[in-house]
Amino acid sequence: MTDTPAPPLAAQSGVIDGDVHRYALRVFYEDTDAGGVVYHANYLSWFERARSDLLDMLGVDQRGAMEAGIGVYAVAEANLRYLSPARLGDTVVIETSAVTVGRVASTLRQIAWRGDVRLCEGTVKVAFISPEGRPRRQPEAWQQAFTSLVPIAISAPEGQE
Repeated sequence: MTDTPAPPLAAQSGVIDGDVHRYALRVFYEDTDAGGVVYHANYLSWFERARSDLLDMLGVDQRGAMEAGIGVYAVAEANLRYLSPARLGDTVVIETSAVTVGRVASTLRQIAWRGDVRLCEGTVKVAFISPEGRPRRQPEAWQQAFTSLVPIAISAPEGQE
C-alpha cells in the first residue's frame, strides 16, 4: 500500500457497434441460486441495466428529465425466453437493438450471450410517461438520437405505440 491516491475508477459502460448496443457483465454469487445458476429474474435486471447504459450513451438524461418533471421511461411489456443457464463466474454480454421507435413507445430486442451461446432473449416495450403515470411523447431529441444511432429502428405504425 502506498500513500499515493489511486486514480478514479470509471463506471462500467457498453459500446454501440453499428445497430447493436453491447453491455458486458460478470455473474456474481448474488446473481445465482444455491446451485450456482443465475436466478431467472436477474435477466430482467441485466436487460434494464443495458438499456439504461444505451440511453446514457445516446445522451438521454433520464435523471434530469425525472427531476425536471418531464417524464420517465417505464416498461410496458416484457417477454422473455430462457434458452441456456448462465453460471457463477460467467461473462455475459447483453445485446440490445431496436425493433420499433415511436413517439411514445419503443420496442427493443435484447439477447444475453455467453460467448456464442444464447442464454436468454426478450422483447421489451418501453413507454415514456409523465410524472403522473400517463403516456407522453418522448422528447423529440431523444427519439431522433435513438433512431439515428440504431439504424434498424423503424417508426411504429399509427396507433401502435
